[in-house]
Amino acid sequence: MSWTVPVVRASQRVSSVGANFLCLGMALCPRQATRIPLNGTWLFTPVSKMATVKSELIERFTSEKPVHHSKVSIIGTGSVGMACATSILLKGLSDELALVDLDEGKLKGETMDLQHGSPFMKTPNIVCSKDYLVTANSSLVIITEGARQEKGETRLNLVQRNVAIFKLMISSIVQQSPLCKLIIVSNPVDILTYATWKFSGLPKERVIGSGTSLDSARFRQTIAELVGVDARNVHGYIMGEHGDTEFPVWSHTNVGGLQIYEWVRQNPHVDEEKLVEVFFQVRDAAYEIIAKKGATYYGIGATLARITKAILNNEQAIFPLSVYLEGQYGQNDIFIGAPAVIGREGIRQIIEIPLADSEQEKMDLSANTLKSILHDAFEKLEAENN
Repeated sequence: MSWTVPVVRASQRVSSVGANFLCLGMALCPRQATRIPLNGTWLFTPVSKMATVKSELIERFTSEKPVHHSKVSIIGTGSVGMACATSILLKGLSDELALVDLDEGKLKGETMDLQHGSPFMKTPNIVCSKDYLVTANSSLVIITEGARQEKGETRLNLVQRNVAIFKLMISSIVQQSPLCKLIIVSNPVDILTYATWKFSGLPKERVIGSGTSLDSARFRQTIAELVGVDARNVHGYIMGEHGDTEFPVWSHTNVGGLQIYEWVRQNPHVDEEKLVEVFFQVRDAAYEIIAKKGATYYGIGATLARITKAILNNEQAIFPLSVYLEGQYGQNDIFIGAPAVIGREGIRQIIEIPLADSEQEKMDLSANTLKSILHDAFEKLEAENN
């Protein structure tokens, strides 16, 4: 095979900028390309046109959507923190994961263990430190640190110990990542989410408690087992405090779009008495697990990974979370479990479900219980500071 090379007449001036190489075929080419006329007129693109093309290319590059940084930091490397970290890593949700804990030995051991699995995960960078500096520029900070719930101890009894811990911790986190969203997991979560909002100075939309998200997942799973369908086709919420005064929203619970009471009517094999017991199983599940193995962590780890995904991917997904109410459900100045839309900026909207009268009464009871504890906790904190 022979090759031809286009020839330029000596009388013609060709600049590397002006020549239209695509039209002229100015590349080495097989002989069948000899259709290109050697005695024709060379085509040139005016400099002004090329400048326009150049500016268009620059505009295309600069107008590309920005790549969003997805650094996630987890405070606390206990069972919950590490279950959360593992779930996030396995889903490949972040480009950097930072861990913080005061127990340096455990912190380094957990980090090494995760790093050894990094060749099989999408997160390239896993770092750790006792210093909050390692969390700098986080998109999302998940707080699992706090005094541990003991056997027989209610979540609300933890409040005094944990509020004191949070006061010292939150300012350090926000100093390093002033634009982050905070997810609070430590119990009692509704109280500590409120405390975090007060201590951080962040907008309420960027302070989120895990709330009744895990309770609602347990609720759906338990109903699914009872009626014999996939849990993803059961829809319903546990609302209120994440704890003893939480309640099921039976009036809006459905299976595949069919209201739960109608499902039971159409499926007489479903044990109605067991259905009534579902909520009590859900409410007391954590106590049962703690009694058997000391702590709950797999369920909340999976739940937090799902919430993380919704925020970082800007899904505008709906979860029952501990959110700040301003008149919704007749409540003000409180963080409590209710359905909300979340995305990259945090809480976008709180969904106010029309509750049955009995459900509204339970919401009022739950809110008043939390407000009483909040009042006592902050009153005692102020007294200690004076």
